[in-house]
Amino acid sequence: MADAMLSLKNVWVEYGEKVVLERISLDIAEGSFVSIIGPSGAGKSSLLRLILGQEAPSRGEILLDGRPLAAECGPDRGVVFQRYSVFPHMTVLANTMFGLECEKAPLTARLFGTARRAARERASEMLAAVGLSDSLDLYPAQMSGGMQQRLAIAQALIKQPRLLLLDEPFGALDPGIRADMHVLTTRLWREFGLTIVMVTHDIKEAFSLGTRVLTLDKRRHDPHAPHRYGAGVIYDLSLSRKAEQAAAEAALESPQSALSITIDTKGNT
Repeated sequence: MADAMLSLKNVWVEYGEKVVLERISLDIAEGSFVSIIGPSGAGKSSLLRLILGQEAPSRGEILLDGRPLAAECGPDRGVVFQRYSVFPHMTVLANTMFGLECEKAPLTARLFGTARRAARERASEMLAAVGLSDSLDLYPAQMSGGMQQRLAIAQALIKQPRLLLLDEPFGALDPGIRADMHVLTTRLWREFGLTIVMVTHDIKEAFSLGTRVLTLDKRRHDPHAPHRYGAGVIYDLSLSRKAEQAAAEAALESPQSALSITIDTKGNT
């Protein structure tokens, strides 16, 4: 793919004799929303950690804009986990400002004067974007699960990443709150021009939100050596929306009518 933002080329993840991922070759275009599904233990979170920079591949290479992916996660990548990654001793506003303070003042993580006012204004704008403009002075313990996940998204987006990684971000939420978060995520993806890679166990969620769905699983099994083979991409489904202007709610309520599906089985063998 000539315009690929992120490329994985023959990537393997091995821990000693245990093979987790094998022969992963992917091109992810800028602006896409890629959902990753598969059974437990198929290496979905391992793949996300590779893209985040928390782990390095055992073999192969990962490129961002044609250059080797930096070993440490920089401001170009943000991440939201299922468990709320917020600081319980900080207010909503302070939680959101913290990333900017660490970036601008890495030794003290504190800004003063004009720089602090600018960070506060930027954080307030981001919190308004995720629907928390009335909760700036609350602490996480005073917030619902959905509100805490909105805060986690604001934290991830405050440094304006191009690539947002979501690891089961809505798995712990009630169905009604999860639906609200789907709408919010879709809106932020469009408004901020994000590229999103999301791991989920929820197949409906994967198809409702994604423009592309990848299925990870093992193609080969050895009952005498279960860790001999790793998972690969067994299906790569490209989804094209028939109505680009359709609201996110409509897509969620009726994904069959909102999506057309082209199936491309990837031969990672």
